[in-house]
Amino acid sequence: MSTASLASAAPLVARTVGISGPDALLGLLPPTGPLAWIRRGDGLVGWGEVLRIRTAGPDRIGSAQRAWTELVERAAVRDEVGLPGCGPVAFGSFAFSPGSPAGGTLVVPEVVVGRRVDRWWLTTIGRGAVLPAPAVLPAVLPDVPPPTSPGQVTFADGALSGPAWEAAVGEAIRRIEAGAVDKVVLARDLEARTEHPVDPRWVLHRLAQRYPGCWTFSVDGLLGATPELLVRREKGMLTSRVLAGTIRRSGDDAHDMANAASLARSSKDLEEHEYAVRSVADALAPHCSSINVPESPFVLHLANVMHLATDVTGVLADETTSLELAAALHPSAAVCGTPTAAAAAVIDELEGMDRDRYAGPVGWMDATGDGEWGIALRCARIDAAEVGRLRLFAGCGIVAGSDPEAELAESMDKLVPMRDALASD
Repeated sequence: MSTASLASAAPLVARTVGISGPDALLGLLPPTGPLAWIRRGDGLVGWGEVLRIRTAGPDRIGSAQRAWTELVERAAVRDEVGLPGCGPVAFGSFAFSPGSPAGGTLVVPEVVVGRRVDRWWLTTIGRGAVLPAPAVLPAVLPDVPPPTSPGQVTFADGALSGPAWEAAVGEAIRRIEAGAVDKVVLARDLEARTEHPVDPRWVLHRLAQRYPGCWTFSVDGLLGATPELLVRREKGMLTSRVLAGTIRRSGDDAHDMANAASLARSSKDLEEHEYAVRSVADALAPHCSSINVPESPFVLHLANVMHLATDVTGVLADETTSLELAAALHPSAAVCGTPTAAAAAVIDELEGMDRDRYAGPVGWMDATGDGEWGIALRCARIDAAEVGRLRLFAGCGIVAGSDPEAELAESMDKLVPMRDALASD
């Protein structure tokens, strides 16, 4: 839907009521078009579609924000809960590159169910002049058959083979050593073909179970579990979790503790991490009355890898929405490099592929501008044109001390979550 058509369309109407909690958010979702943003059982799920906003080009995020602002300014809302994520909500995802045909999408569902600790709520959304009647969950639940297995899955190289991607990494290192760029993030894709059509819930349940500390998401055919929070805006407070610097887990606790200590001392990884943290802090600072950047990172332990991590926090000084903050932060050094323009040029030249919505913002926003936007990592995009085909993505930060063979191994580690989530039981 375009901004012009929004002006003449019936306004949004939404009602939020408190409910008793069901067993789990993901268990509510239908197999078609599920919308989800969940971490440790908290978050939002949605289904149905009131409207969809599509955008493209360099201003794809700004265009989506303006359309959403126009919608909520005309909306009639009754919210009996008053938490972030209540009232009308849009789920969104955006392409990494301004030139990508993947563009951007905001989806406004007909039904949203939210959970925060012990608080549950149900929002029903429509179009027109009359607020929806108060709803109970059983009345709005779709037919929810059990998730179905994708069957046998085969994998094949994407744009570049492993050796070709190693060569691209080697060329990036040469350019870094020549002073053309300080850091560049190179990504690679893997093609997956499934025996049966992909049921997104099959993937989401496995990701949420195995990576509870990540943000499990589903928006417009983009599925994943990202460990990296681009920005959260909540009642005037901002948070961004920055990850850069990775080491694989061994499965042995003592060995992993030694690896974590090694990662925390690694000059190569600390340099990569510093670039990423600095880019986030610099982007948030103009919108904050105060900002806190820890002096050193901590080691984030995930099921398959460990990352250097820093939580940057701030106090919002203006009315900038969560999506506008995401636009200001994208692309961070964690997914592009530094300097940004030079790194993006190297990516365009060496990756040999369209990243689609990999490494772009993904998340949700409510009518107040509060919301959470992650970076679409550890993810796959379902091919809407070809049943049973997906593209999986992973990327690595390249700096002067990088080794192409080690970076390829790291990329394989980062592909594990999605590969395992597609596997049959």
